[in-house]
Amino acid sequence: MKKELGILVIFICLCFTVAIGNPNFLSFTNLQNVGRLIGIFGIFSIGSGIVIITKGVDLSVGSLFALTGIIISQMLVEYNIFWVWAVLFTILLSTALGFLHGFLITRFKIQPFIITLCGLLFYRGMARYISNDVTLGFGYSKGFETLKFISTGNILGIPAPFILLVLIGGFFWLVLHKSVYGRYLFAVGRNEEASFFSGINTNRIVLSAYVISGFLAGICGILLAFYTNAVAPSAHGNFYELYGIAAAVLGGCSLRGGEGSVIGIIIGAAMLQVIQNLVNLLGIPSSLNFPVMAVVILIGVFADRFFATRKKKQNLQI
Repeated sequence: MKKELGILVIFICLCFTVAIGNPNFLSFTNLQNVGRLIGIFGIFSIGSGIVIITKGVDLSVGSLFALTGIIISQMLVEYNIFWVWAVLFTILLSTALGFLHGFLITRFKIQPFIITLCGLLFYRGMARYISNDVTLGFGYSKGFETLKFISTGNILGIPAPFILLVLIGGFFWLVLHKSVYGRYLFAVGRNEEASFFSGINTNRIVLSAYVISGFLAGICGILLAFYTNAVAPSAHGNFYELYGIAAAVLGGCSLRGGEGSVIGIIIGAAMLQVIQNLVNLLGIPSSLNFPVMAVVILIGVFADRFFATRKKKQNLQI
């Protein structure tokens, strides 16, 4: 709880600094846009964070966005499939791919980095092949206005994706911090071998983390596709997996596994979007987005290392 409180204080200070630098940050329209992006990025960052808690990593998220965006666009626009069935198929496909990642990692004991890197390359290539490397879109979203509203609309002035994030975040907060499954997840991340000999089905726990990541990536793939209203298979979702990893690390998830919280991940995702908004408001070239993200990740890793060393020294003194 102390770590989350510290992250929240840093986030508030960051917002205060941005508001001083450019008062337009506090405009209602800008806050809505930022809230909408926090909603979209926060949802899939929760999945990335859960994987990191198990001492894993999911590098396939960005390419999965491209693949799911292309698929749902073709299903809705080219094949005129009812949007409910298109959404269910897209999310089920993304969840199944997450299951495949977890199965390969646990069954054959291959490093998550390798499996998800292969996914990154394969899904991007498939998105380009299926679409003939042509940008697809949704036009005026006629016939599936509900999806457009969920991705870009507001409910009582609050962005719908942000409300969705609150609902999903609340559910996974209960799962991670108030359930037996959550305790098993953290235990496996801290020491998988000890957890196994304690009677925990470690393979099932690790596999479930990648299933959750795939499920949440499927939801965000749809939201992001409708938010941009165009899916360029070669560029859509590029490097977005890094946003998820950065949000998780910045939010207190340890790359050594076994640490993290849903609230921290959401705050981390919000901080990244506020930083990006600051870059836009101050007219800083967008090409500096990635250097800024690199610095943020580095700071998060150093902070994690610092607190881990400090905790270890305190335990030794006791």
